[in-house]
Amino acid sequence: MAALLERELGVKAELVEGSLGEFNVLVGEQAVAKKGLIFFPPDKKVLAAVRKALAGLSID
Repeated sequence: MAALLERELGVKAELVEGSLGEFNVLVGEQAVAKKGLIFFPPDKKVLAAVRKALAGLSID
């Protein structure tokens, strides 16, 4: 997922190891995508959520 985010959106993604089965995508401090009880979110859904979150960030 980190490579996909970097390739598709041109953002530097940091992969942080969590607990077993954990999957969260953060933009800043905001979680924009999470693994459900069983399934991972589709790549397209994660990309859309990250795009939306990045559009709301102010650039100083």
